[in-house]
Amino acid sequence: MADQDTKTPRERYRAQVRAEIKERAWEQIATAGASALSLNAIAKQMGMSGPALYRYFDGRDALITELVRDAYRGLADTFRAAAGAGPDVRALSHALREWALQDPQRYFLVYGTPVPGYHAPDDITAIASEIMSTLLDACAALPSDGPAVPFQAHLEEHRVWADGHPATPADLHRALAFWTRLHGVLSLELAGHFVGMGFDPARFFAAEVDALVGGPQAG
Repeated sequence: MADQDTKTPRERYRAQVRAEIKERAWEQIATAGASALSLNAIAKQMGMSGPALYRYFDGRDALITELVRDAYRGLADTFRAAAGAGPDVRALSHALREWALQDPQRYFLVYGTPVPGYHAPDDITAIASEIMSTLLDACAALPSDGPAVPFQAHLEEHRVWADGHPATPADLHRALAFWTRLHGVLSLELAGHFVGMGFDPARFFAAEVDALVGGPQAG
């Protein structure tokens, strides 16, 4: 609120228009997908000319970048809050599912099929690395178990995706297993592929978390 109070009326109006443009963009994405996003269609909905809307966003990619940045920032903040009491893979896993269920279109924009011709800027990659770093911290806090496998030696030499995190190869492997298996379950659930199968997706997700951690939660 204090930040709003320091803005001029012109700045507040610009922020409101940008927020409405993003809201309209999400509506389009929900209807036809991000690849069909049209600034001219948004301008028409808002009673603006196309050139007038371009005063708020330089183009389609600039608008997508803003949406992607908001989505990643939201998940990074969610992870940070979930890890507030200490690194906890279970807490992060269930925070990820809740975040995804709150807005499936937001989830699919960042973890679904890439938008053709779109390339995210470096600052978004940095936010994604922040999310992964939180997960690596949680995986490193788990008890070590099981023998080393050949893939871990491969990860020791191919860890650029960990962005300098000091995790061991075993922790890197565990983090990748969490990330891929949980996103696989979430993607299928959110796309409706479990509908009609007769089981509770929440319980399936929890069982996958248990399997990855090494057993059900005590108590």
